[in-house]
Amino acid sequence: MLFRSNYDSELLHLKESLQALELGSKELRTRGLFLKLLEAILKAGDKMNAGTSRGDAQGFHLSALRKLSNVKRTDGKTSLLHFIVEQVIRAEGRRCQINRNHSLGRINSKRTKSSNLISESLTADDRDKEYLKLGLPTVGGLSAEFSNVKKAATIEYDTFIEMCSTLTSHVAEIRQLVTRCANGERGGFLREMKEFLEKCEEELKPVRGEQTRVMELVKRTTEYYQAGGSKEKWAHPLQLFVIVKDFLDMTWLIEFALTSLGIH
Repeated sequence: MLFRSNYDSELLHLKESLQALELGSKELRTRGLFLKLLEAILKAGDKMNAGTSRGDAQGFHLSALRKLSNVKRTDGKTSLLHFIVEQVIRAEGRRCQINRNHSLGRINSKRTKSSNLISESLTADDRDKEYLKLGLPTVGGLSAEFSNVKKAATIEYDTFIEMCSTLTSHVAEIRQLVTRCANGERGGFLREMKEFLEKCEEELKPVRGEQTRVMELVKRTTEYYQAGGSKEKWAHPLQLFVIVKDFLDMTWLIEFALTSLGIH
């Protein structure tokens, strides 16, 4: 029977989708560096719109992330995203340098003094390049930290949301068919099918509950990112993951920014 042969793989796919959505939601709520990028974008937007009705904003629609690479700086050569990513890399590099100096200080105060002297001997331009070098691994690894967000972005919402109910309906239909065909017989095939259907029902019941729980988590995560509590219109409940994935796919601009500065 086709349903029986496909059941295990379809159930596994459903469970993997639920796991990706749950872990993807957690990634979006716990990755501080991503929030720093959003804060930098908000500040840049406020600066650009200073003195207008759009200035001093409390948030922005995440769909705007897709447009950042199209907004050019005054030099006309690099984008707003280019500038923001560069600033965040520099800030992370500066933080790494401070943490490194503090660690050296706990080991040997004399070595800390020597390290500071070396740092102070650099020109402002060289120190800036050093910050960029130190910050690159942190920011450059951001995309890898959102592996489940990327998986969640590939899920077809309509298919996913109907999968569990479709499997449940098929089990109910086949059970009715088996019951009608039994006619009091106790054949091995019918007994085996009944056992299979009981197994399906036992497996699908907790999956339905898990789907409800995970979709509530996705809803809360989406609301967390909705600017200023506004109800942004999404194409579907999983749109948040698609938008963030598209934004992460633009991180090649990090490499472009560093290459243009000779930091690669």
